[in-house]
Amino acid sequence: MLSDKTKDRLDKWLWQARFFKTRSRATTRVSEGHVRVNGEKVHKKATLVSPGDVLTFPQGRLIRVVRIVGLATRRGPAPEAQALYEDMTPPSDPVPDRVGARPTKKVRRDLDALHRDTE
Repeated sequence: MLSDKTKDRLDKWLWQARFFKTRSRATTRVSEGHVRVNGEKVHKKATLVSPGDVLTFPQGRLIRVVRIVGLATRRGPAPEAQALYEDMTPPSDPVPDRVGARPTKKVRRDLDALHRDTE
């Protein structure tokens, strides 16, 4: 549910937009300086944000970049939360999870067969 207010607290907005599971986690991330508002690092959880502001913050392995589109009156369901922002996160390069992992048994058999053929 979108609100008529023009500004809201950063930690509260991040929680309502469902980027963090709890409001205290959002507060911790902001307090630790992991969130930027319009390119400026912020450390105060009560920093006011409004529609048009661009937020940059880490979420898991991603660096999220979102533009605030609206403010909420409550923490609603996911579709309602997704209407609060425009995702501007650049696409990430696919990185294999297991770099340098051992080959599977099938790959080893294929490699052995290839070596036998070249001998």
